[in-house]
Amino acid sequence: MPDRLMLLDTASLYFRAFYGLPDTIRRADGTPVNAVRGLLDMIARLTTDYQATHLIACWDDDWRPQWRVDLLPTYKAHRVAEAVTGAPDVEVVPDALEAQLPMIRRVLGLAGIAIVGAADHEADDVVGTYASQAGLPVDVVTGDRDLFQVCDDERQVRVIYTARGMKNLEVMTEEAVVAKYRVLPQQYADYATLRGDASDGLPGVAGIGEKTAASLLLKYGTLKGLLEAAGQPGGGVSAPVKSKLDAAAGYLSVAPAVVRLVRNLELPTPEEAGAALGPVSADERAELERLATEWNLGGSVRRLLMALDLRQ
Repeated sequence: MPDRLMLLDTASLYFRAFYGLPDTIRRADGTPVNAVRGLLDMIARLTTDYQATHLIACWDDDWRPQWRVDLLPTYKAHRVAEAVTGAPDVEVVPDALEAQLPMIRRVLGLAGIAIVGAADHEADDVVGTYASQAGLPVDVVTGDRDLFQVCDDERQVRVIYTARGMKNLEVMTEEAVVAKYRVLPQQYADYATLRGDASDGLPGVAGIGEKTAASLLLKYGTLKGLLEAAGQPGGGVSAPVKSKLDAAAGYLSVAPAVVRLVRNLELPTPEEAGAALGPVSADERAELERLATEWNLGGSVRRLLMALDLRQ
């Protein structure tokens, strides 16, 4: 099969797995394993259905980078469980999920699945960099709309959107983004900045919703173009819209840098990261099968191994 790279917004998926399966699924010592099971089943299905030949689990080395918070203090502020001076803030993560993260990394490592993060950056930025630089068709798996920024039909980059569940996956191409939001993927960051996003602590511009944001970007192309037009007497921006933009001037001066993905991180290439999928070695297979029993992972490990065996 032709090469195709799949990029996982890993936290998005393990949170979905955790809340999608009962945490009564536990190993012998009482530790829940529902997120581990669910994530492995997702990977087995996704790599098979979308014929991935390479896979990278993109990791949040810093889920709320300080440089983004410095620009916009409200960024993800509602998700902070504990503010830590001189270190990354602690995110609100259920204890039952937190306990499973080392298990997830252990199983992915044994299965030969590359895990890549970047200091002071989110998994989204890792995704953005690989999607922009990979040089081969890319599928991004996420429940985060911000990653629609990477959709590019010419470069064969699309998003497998999980927000409606694994039974209702949406394949978001450039054409699909335009059809759904009336903006191009390259306008999506400006669109999100204008309309706001409560899930990320982006207030948006008061009085400008999705339809108005889309119509303004259709007319002016970019947020920069809109603001330049608003600053000119004959720019064509209505007085009510200009007033709303003026009221949000401070926010608009910093939010675009927060919302836009970083696309130029220094990361290992997919080849250097070991992203190529294939059968697991005998020793690692034996260890995975042992853990499947010890950790009560049911058939999830078996299904993952079967999916990897298809990548001969």
